[in-house]
Amino acid sequence: MSEPQKVTDRPSAAPPGVNSVDRFFKISERGSTFAREIRGGFATFFTMAYILVLNPIILGSAKDKFGHQLDAVQLTTATALVAAVMTIIMGVGGNLPLALAAGLGLNAVVAFQIAPLMAWDDAMGLVVLEGLLICVLVLTGLREAVMHAIPQPLKQAISVGIGLFIAFIGFVDAGFVSRIPDAANTTVPVQLGGTGTLTGWPILVFCLGVLLTIALLARKVKGAILISIVTMTAVAMIINSIADIKAWGLTTPAWPDKVVDTPDFGLIGDFSLFGAFGETTAITVVLLIFTLILSDFFDTMGTVVGISAEAGLLDEQGKVPNLGRVLLIDGAAAAAGGAASSSSATSYIESAAGVGEGARTGFSNLITGGMFALALFLTPLLTIVPLQAAAPALVAVGFLMMTQVKHIDWDKYEIAIPAFLTIAVMPFTYSITNGIGAGFLAYVVIKVVLGKAKEIHWLLWGTSVLFLVYFAINPIEQILGVK
Repeated sequence: MSEPQKVTDRPSAAPPGVNSVDRFFKISERGSTFAREIRGGFATFFTMAYILVLNPIILGSAKDKFGHQLDAVQLTTATALVAAVMTIIMGVGGNLPLALAAGLGLNAVVAFQIAPLMAWDDAMGLVVLEGLLICVLVLTGLREAVMHAIPQPLKQAISVGIGLFIAFIGFVDAGFVSRIPDAANTTVPVQLGGTGTLTGWPILVFCLGVLLTIALLARKVKGAILISIVTMTAVAMIINSIADIKAWGLTTPAWPDKVVDTPDFGLIGDFSLFGAFGETTAITVVLLIFTLILSDFFDTMGTVVGISAEAGLLDEQGKVPNLGRVLLIDGAAAAAGGAASSSSATSYIESAAGVGEGARTGFSNLITGGMFALALFLTPLLTIVPLQAAAPALVAVGFLMMTQVKHIDWDKYEIAIPAFLTIAVMPFTYSITNGIGAGFLAYVVIKVVLGKAKEIHWLLWGTSVLFLVYFAINPIEQILGVK
């Protein structure tokens, strides 16, 4: 794989596109090739294909106020459909190697916080409202203005924090790191493997995958990440056929009994836009929508900045190209996810796997989106990649994104401390939003303490207040009498 392009590593001159597709997506101009874009598209898909299994499990395991559960098969179809359509739209409209799918964390809020208060169609209606309100913020220029108001070092810290976060996700998803069951009785919250030691064939597949990936990266082998994913999936299938292992997790690497299946679109359009207001208090509805917006808003901001920085697409002012369109499409994706009953769709940090493979344009999204479209019919075949084979890509890309840390001035405490908190809080709380919020609040407080309040952009003041509300949402609900 060719060495990933950094923020300061841009082509000295924009070569002319070899054809209309090249010119439209600016493939040559951004120093990429069709081969890199295709490899990146495949790498992104295989790294985030787990959402086709995980989203139906999260949403399908929850019950609404009336005890109803969503159908898992229909959820799989809805998840694949939204991911395919919105990823392709992002590629064509935003021209960034940024894939979209149902957001982890957001789906948990919908399943375990919103649905118990109302019917499923009402809950999904709130998701649609959230997406529409985000689109309004984009069209008024407020969302983009917030992103431009963030100091460049904080943007770089966001990228680094996301790198550590997705590496941690890789370790956890593969089972290399696990939560200690009786963590309340110990000062150590996580451990190596499932019992304090590495045991089982799946963990071996992950470890071999990490070694293979880093070896290929060090050798600068083209297609390193994708080669590793495919190779370790094949190894996992061989091991599973011999040992018949039950501990792979969500996806078992075994050839399916049925390769092609008919998609079930039964959940598409099953939402009630304002039904929630009849099920609970208006204050509760507002707070729920606010929670969704805040989580989606800043998770997307962190992801867009992080992916763009790693791809070397930020300009001299640290701005993301086509940012307005990118944010509008992301907001529309949230609404689309609610309309399809698959929860809010958002930009995926796993897109970093495609960037690490060389993707620099939205052309790679055509590949990723096309694979999700195929997944509508070939889900049994395309979901045989176990997490243990895909997770090494997250660890490797985490390293690549970590290199952005060198651009932060660690001798300047007024930016170094907020940067540190941004980087540390993301993986430690398992949330991009929490990390950004901690960094913002620390930045504002330190500037005020140093008598430099005038240097704080008014939008940073506003977003910091919102983050203060976000972190204090529980006592606020108690004060307002919201249950």
